[in-house]
Amino acid sequence: MKLLDLIELGFDNLRRTKLRTTLTTLGVVIGIGALTSMVSFGTGMQKNITDAFKANDLFTSMFITSKEVNIEQVTEGNFEGIAEAWKRPATPLTDSTLTTIQQIPGVDIAFPEIRFPVKVQIDSHDTRTTLQALPAMMGNKKPFNQLMFGNFFRDDTSKLIVIDWNTLKKMNIFIQDPEHPTKLTLEDSLRGMRTLHPDSIIGKSIKIVSAVLDGSQLAFNPMQFLMNSGRSFFSESITEFKICGIHKKSSAFSDNQFRGGIIAPIKAAQNIPRLGFSNVWELLGSSGKEGTYSSLYLRVKRIEDMKPVRETIEKMRLHVFSISDQLEEIKRGFMIVDSLLGAVGTVALFVAALGIINTMVMSILERTREIGIMKAIGGSENEIRMIFFVEAATIGLIGAFFGLILGWIVTRIANVIANSQFLPKGEPPVDFFYFPLWLIFGAVAFSIVVSLAAGLYPANRAARVDPVKALRHD
Repeated sequence: MKLLDLIELGFDNLRRTKLRTTLTTLGVVIGIGALTSMVSFGTGMQKNITDAFKANDLFTSMFITSKEVNIEQVTEGNFEGIAEAWKRPATPLTDSTLTTIQQIPGVDIAFPEIRFPVKVQIDSHDTRTTLQALPAMMGNKKPFNQLMFGNFFRDDTSKLIVIDWNTLKKMNIFIQDPEHPTKLTLEDSLRGMRTLHPDSIIGKSIKIVSAVLDGSQLAFNPMQFLMNSGRSFFSESITEFKICGIHKKSSAFSDNQFRGGIIAPIKAAQNIPRLGFSNVWELLGSSGKEGTYSSLYLRVKRIEDMKPVRETIEKMRLHVFSISDQLEEIKRGFMIVDSLLGAVGTVALFVAALGIINTMVMSILERTREIGIMKAIGGSENEIRMIFFVEAATIGLIGAFFGLILGWIVTRIANVIANSQFLPKGEPPVDFFYFPLWLIFGAVAFSIVVSLAAGLYPANRAARVDPVKALRHD
């Protein structure tokens, strides 16, 4: 018997039991729909995070410090370990060190990492945020070359700043995003938020208020500092800038933790009076000398340059931290999440496989006489098996096709609900689900394999039917 004849017989048998076949296929549809929708969630989360990192060149960036800081010790409050790191000898980060690093082959740009907390004020609106100092050259690089409105500053000494869209929103100033237009809610209006045209913000004066600690008074009377929480030893310094640009608003997977609420020219920011330290890097890395930095930021030209540049810097007895170091751990974490989500969906698919076994076993009982006739006229066991395998594979293929459609529809509905319920108003929508080609073809292949595995027992049972007994069967 030809292969096409066997396939035709398999399809004819499925058509004769339409209701049973439909219900069995529906189980596969639900199983594949559950599997793909769950795996697509884990895949979508991974894609959102990695795309955000790539869009901001975080995989080609690294931070250089003179002292090694164990992040786990900081988060766990292991002050003894931090103190030990403070006592170890370290190579200072000076201007000459920076110049040497800038000349390493593969380095695109390197500069001191300067970030400190400030209060910003526009007219009567104010909020607290972080000031980040950058050289003007960063205006040509991601993500700072993608301003929503205005332009990046062109001079490292200019009194111009770029402000983040979210920072303006914290000040109850709403700038409409032309790519994702939204309306203010009643709650926003009652809170005093008002919509302004970007032209009314660009060029406007903004006050940068920073805290300053009077070190002379502290050295003279340290006990008073401890008794009154040091309030009398602090004062505020006000520096005026003008807004030259508005950075695009961020999504839930953006780089906010790596970008300040306002961005100022690096030399102008260095002249702003502020506390001697604002983070762990400065606390452990700075020696307090002029021209000595707590940490440096470096960006390489290509991701392939990360390893040789890192090795060169470590030979200088400096310590390097980069997001790319955590890339394998991030991928491993997402692999575990995908496996757990996939396991839940696979359970539904294996339940559907039991339905396939039940359907085909019932089919054998109904077609025992027919199977006996086929074997009596020369049909081999392999040909009998092939007929049942065709039926099982067809159920798996059709179930996979409609299961993918079901999974896609479910994820679209879930995505709309998630964006409306969990994202803040005015934030750009996020696609939490992703269907790569490997997931689509993998789901189809997995469905067919599971269906064939489910059809293995009924096919073997049908192949072993005794033709003599089968012909006597009523």
